[in-house]
Amino acid sequence: MDRQRQAEIFESLAAHSPARIGVGRTGTRALTQEVLKLRLDHAHAVDAVYGEVSPALLAAFELFSVDTQFHDKELYLKRPDKGRLLSAEGSAAIAERCLKRPQVQVVVADGLSAKAVDANLPDILPALMDSLEANGLTAGTPFYVRGARVGCMDDIGRILEPESLVLLIGERPGLAAATSMSAYMCYRPYPGRKDSERTVISNIHARGTPPVEAGAHIGSVLRKMLEQRMSGIGFIV
Repeated sequence: MDRQRQAEIFESLAAHSPARIGVGRTGTRALTQEVLKLRLDHAHAVDAVYGEVSPALLAAFELFSVDTQFHDKELYLKRPDKGRLLSAEGSAAIAERCLKRPQVQVVVADGLSAKAVDANLPDILPALMDSLEANGLTAGTPFYVRGARVGCMDDIGRILEPESLVLLIGERPGLAAATSMSAYMCYRPYPGRKDSERTVISNIHARGTPPVEAGAHIGSVLRKMLEQRMSGIGFIV
């Protein structure tokens, strides 16, 4: 295969993937510009993990904040179980300020990428709320959880007993996307739920599933979930 044809193939592949394809090399080493870009993307990923969601953004959407038992970022990374349980103060705040037994409980969380919340929340949350209304669904009191893992859905379910819950959470950042968000959904969450009993829409970001499109789709997924009284691997979208 000649070099021109090889370059065309690499260019075609690169157009359909954020992966580092055909970046070139000098001898056995990657090109300097590619090494520098790799370091920059790694820095973005670190910032996403250790960053904090903008307080102004949370205030704009009137989201009050609660913490899990994560204590700090270092413990959060070493002990995922701490991010699945709410702090005593967080549990009390949710019980006091939220509507009990809502049809749909909306929760926002930093997860492993605060940048994902900053980048996607302004588009996905309004689209989601409009989608719930269009699908004839009512929402409870939305709020924000800091230091969260996906399993915190179950602890929230213990307190509020929602018919369904959707968690908008930052994904683990990679070297191609540091602002990716996922929407985890569960029918009647409670302590002891398995991961296989949750439904998820992942890769929500500007270069993946657009946040507006994701927000609009979540409402229809929740409606079908409530109709089928099920979520996870047995659920038919």
